[in-house]
Amino acid sequence: MKARIILSAIAVFCLGFAAQAQQDLKIGYTNIDYIMDLMPEMEQIGADIQDYSTQLGTQMQTKQQDFQRQVQTYQQSAQTMTEEARAQKEQELQKMSEEIQRYERDAQSSYQRKLQELLEPVQTKVFNAINSVAAENNYTHVFSETAGQAPVLLYTRDDDNFTDLVLAKLGVSAPADGQATPGQNVPTPGQNQ
Repeated sequence: MKARIILSAIAVFCLGFAAQAQQDLKIGYTNIDYIMDLMPEMEQIGADIQDYSTQLGTQMQTKQQDFQRQVQTYQQSAQTMTEEARAQKEQELQKMSEEIQRYERDAQSSYQRKLQELLEPVQTKVFNAINSVAAENNYTHVFSETAGQAPVLLYTRDDDNFTDLVLAKLGVSAPADGQATPGQNVPTPGQNQ
């Protein structure tokens, strides 16, 4: 009988502790893409990136048209050219083709950089708002909902430092300043531990 009373007391204590822990935990979900789409700045960003894309496309089209003209000229005069002149012109056309391909890759990279440059201030504004709302409303964790992807943690209270718990479990201590240098604990050849 005593054992039952003790076990019941332990169960009540554990349930009370679990209920308190659950009350302290407040998780929120948000959709950053949805918020970003509703931001007034996005209309101007869309127009700016469209203009930039048009500029890149026009330059690409000009390069391709010039290449096509060169190919047509070569095809029309190839039969009257010497073998050496024909080989030289084919080499020039091959070089032009490679330059066009390189320009296309560079244009895609340039487009992505420009888009990120335009979006960065709005993203910062949204993330700052998420952090502010989470702190003001006592959320412990906020995750991003993205269709088809695993949720991404956007916010956690400062006192919820999971990394320190993992480091402790591994028996590793973080530097006093909190800044770890990659490989700082890896001995170099010939170094004693």
